[in-house]
Amino acid sequence: MQEHNEFNEQDDRTGATVTGTNRWLVIAVIALLGIAVVAFGYGYQQQTMVGHLTAQQTVADSTISQMQGQLNAVTSKLNDMTAAQQAQAEAQAQAEAAKQANNKTTAGAARTGAKRASVTDKRYKQLQSQLAEQQKQLKDTQELVAKNRSDLEGNISSTKDELNGSIARTHEELVVLQKRGERNYTEFDLMKAKQFQRIGPITLSLRKADTKHKNYDIEMIVDDNQLTKKKVNLYEPIWIHTENESQPVQIVVNRIEKNLIHGYVSAPKYRPSELANSGTASTLTPVAAHVPANGNDSQTQPSTTPPQQ
Repeated sequence: MQEHNEFNEQDDRTGATVTGTNRWLVIAVIALLGIAVVAFGYGYQQQTMVGHLTAQQTVADSTISQMQGQLNAVTSKLNDMTAAQQAQAEAQAQAEAAKQANNKTTAGAARTGAKRASVTDKRYKQLQSQLAEQQKQLKDTQELVAKNRSDLEGNISSTKDELNGSIARTHEELVVLQKRGERNYTEFDLMKAKQFQRIGPITLSLRKADTKHKNYDIEMIVDDNQLTKKKVNLYEPIWIHTENESQPVQIVVNRIEKNLIHGYVSAPKYRPSELANSGTASTLTPVAAHVPANGNDSQTQPSTTPPQQ
């Protein structure tokens, strides 16, 4: 019985010890759980705070970037304004310097211009004087040339009249020329035709007679050569040099009608061979004596040979 009690007391002590141990274990577990819960809560809180801080940092960085861009823009504008002000100041300074230099140059140019103007006036007056003298000399030369030309033309006309006789505008004037006895004159009436007609020492053919403009076209056979003269005016002499005549033969038309011209042929009175072989004029034979009697057509009037002088 005593042993049984001791055993029960021992069991009670053992149970009390076990119970105390379990209690501490429970308390430890509960403490660990509390610590875990507190650590988890603290970690979650820290993580949340880190997320908030990260977001704030991002916003702050963006704001800083915007502010930096605005600052750069303001700085660039300030630099541009500063450069523009400097350029304007330099331009004003250059303009002022140029103005001063221009004033000096203008003053110098005015003085130089006055000197040059004086020299130019003197040269201009000299040139005017020289030009006036040259114009006077030119005028005198022109007058002298005109006078010499007039004298020369008069001499040529006089010489031609002396050598070849004047132009007869009518039959009466032709008779006067014949009476001089210097040349032979043969009057003719020439109709428009393709055939040639012998008149004096030459052969003629009328191709056109213009009564309105008083001119004509004529063809001639001279020394076996056929020649053409067009638009020959009324009273205009045609001079023909032949091999057998000492002086030229002259053709003059003093009347133009429809398809008809009237005029005369003037030829030298003596041949060159006769002038060379004869000692005196009394033995010379007129050229008309060598022309065949049938040399002219029915409309040609033979010339009247005046007495030899």
